[in-house]
Amino acid sequence: MSTRSSSGCLNKMRLAVVSDIHGNLRALEAVHARIKESSPDIIVNLGDCVSGPLWPEETAQYLIAENWPTVRGNHDRVLVEPPASRLEEVDAFAQQCLSQASLAWLSALPLTLSLAAEILLCHGSPSDDEVFLLEEDGGDHFFLSNESQIRRKLGRTEARLILCGHTHTPRVVHLSDGRVALNAGSVGVQAFPSFTVTGSPHARYAIATRKDGEWSFSLHAIGYDWAEAAGRAKAAGFARWEHGLMTGYAAGSP
Repeated sequence: MSTRSSSGCLNKMRLAVVSDIHGNLRALEAVHARIKESSPDIIVNLGDCVSGPLWPEETAQYLIAENWPTVRGNHDRVLVEPPASRLEEVDAFAQQCLSQASLAWLSALPLTLSLAAEILLCHGSPSDDEVFLLEEDGGDHFFLSNESQIRRKLGRTEARLILCGHTHTPRVVHLSDGRVALNAGSVGVQAFPSFTVTGSPHARYAIATRKDGEWSFSLHAIGYDWAEAAGRAKAAGFARWEHGLMTGYAAGSP
């Protein structure tokens, strides 16, 4: 594991970050295999683990077995919160596939999680799993937040490194007070139904490395069998997911 300085801060550490898997087991397997080549000290998961027309139960069981530090995403939350009749179609699909053991695991996930005092894990923002930390929600699109907006959403957060997901958009943002926010992008889904996200079907993850008191970051996009994932979405009746998984563009994009 990592070494620590006398002040208790992390002195040397390599951290792998995954998020927004959305039941895409094939993407997760490929990302995990590549992460292992980096020999990280720890792998963390920022939520939205299983909701998708792909492999929800198999993905849950994979993550339960790995036992990575994990926070809940908004889609994780709705799967275990009543009433089920209000679920979006893709969430309802996932819920019907999940075992009681997997639902219990999702139910126990925390909103946030700290690794020592320096690192905070969240899905959206530290106080709300549906708030975009690094972007502003424009309804059918989102745009980049400025520093004052990000600092407002961080609230009283004192962590120096904040790891977030939710928008599926890889970003590293350095604030003027020395804090850094990282969105690793999405392992499993590169396009939302209504607008383009990344523009390629590659699975995303990030590596954060602390050395000599400084953090550095690398954002990764890797290939996997997205044709198999797209075919599974098509077979489940989710053609818009099929298009996004194959292209990284939302269905109907110019």
